[in-house]
Amino acid sequence: MNKKKKKNKTVFIYIGIIVLLLVGIVVINNLEPDNALYGKPSSELNPATRELLKDENYQNIILPAALDEKVENKEDFIVYMFSSTCIYCKQTTPQIMPIVNELGVEMHQFNVLEFPEYQTKYNVEFTPTLIYFEDGVEKERIVGGVTVEGSNQGSSLEEFRAFFEKYKG
Repeated sequence: MNKKKKKNKTVFIYIGIIVLLLVGIVVINNLEPDNALYGKPSSELNPATRELLKDENYQNIILPAALDEKVENKEDFIVYMFSSTCIYCKQTTPQIMPIVNELGVEMHQFNVLEFPEYQTKYNVEFTPTLIYFEDGVEKERIVGGVTVEGSNQGSSLEEFRAFFEKYKG
């Protein structure tokens, strides 16, 4: 009888250890820090967005609350609506960022893939879309990326430059 009790105690001890280890794993997995750009754990981001996290061309991300605040405060600002899965965005962003940097333009980047309700809110049918807000109200936009040779869609780099020069503040 004593051996049976000892054996049962040992089984319960092993089960307890396994339960504690499992609880520990769950706790550690939930401690993933929020991503600095998006304010939520990287595991919650679309895989295409995770690929852009270290891309120097996508480091001025604006989050929904900050965008809403700028509009409510009637600020003047430029926002670049993009999707991390958009091939035109991936072609356009590295071409316009040198212009943005050269002119010292504050261009906020908003990822509509992560916050799709804002596509409707700001009537963004295509990405990329570059919007200038004056006093919190949209004044002008450029829809589409940099024109690809042989295509009549999008805008030239010169048109992007003129937009930035016009609204750089």
